[in-house]
Amino acid sequence: MSTNTMSAMSPQNVVWITGAGSGMGRAVAETAAARGYRVALSGRRVDALEDTARSIHESGGEALVVPLDATNDDDVVAAAQRIEREVGPLTHLVLSAGLNTPQRYWRDQTMRDFSSIVQTNLVAAASAVSAVLPGMRERANGVVVFISSYSGWRFSPDAGVAYSASKTALASLAESLNAQENNHGIRACHLCPGDVDTDFLSMRPRVPGTSDRATMLSAQDIAHAVQFVLDSPRHVCINELVISPTKAL
Repeated sequence: MSTNTMSAMSPQNVVWITGAGSGMGRAVAETAAARGYRVALSGRRVDALEDTARSIHESGGEALVVPLDATNDDDVVAAAQRIEREVGPLTHLVLSAGLNTPQRYWRDQTMRDFSSIVQTNLVAAASAVSAVLPGMRERANGVVVFISSYSGWRFSPDAGVAYSASKTALASLAESLNAQENNHGIRACHLCPGDVDTDFLSMRPRVPGTSDRATMLSAQDIAHAVQFVLDSPRHVCINELVISPTKAL
């Protein structure tokens, strides 16, 4: 089956996942597909998205690859329209795309990096929500999961100026959605993982070694938590979910 098309199926949950080419986004996509969700995969790296789609197809699921620069509003709107046209009405949105830099302190950051991080982590998330919200509101059904960070829940001095600011702001996006859209059947979750062993760790000033990674959460741990939110009944709103490793084996 082509990763760029999806066969006609009976109506069911449709989830759009940004940052789906690797790490937590990929794990979320594979877990949702295994649960019977129709999955749309977005990100900048087409080869990585295709690899995620192949994994889903090999497990008997279906996935539509929708390459996307999430910082381009027009591309985001076009992607949402394509998913609705080729897959079905969007019922779930998981925002996993993220960016950071090793130069994350006031003493060494540049405003170019600051702007890129905020655009990717915050503005692009708001853009995707804006694109899907009218349809969710019309159908009185929708779940939005912002994959944020422990530093978006509690200040972490080494997470980075731009990263911390952008992830903290996701909490406000989730709260505003719940305050304004719960009565339209729309629920948002600010999901805040602690340390997770993914390639994203390469963006740290000091990349953790094997012993450090052994005590971290896995991408699959986060995927299971996201799936819990996605599967929750319509009358249940999980406003915020904080997940941390126990630091013990």
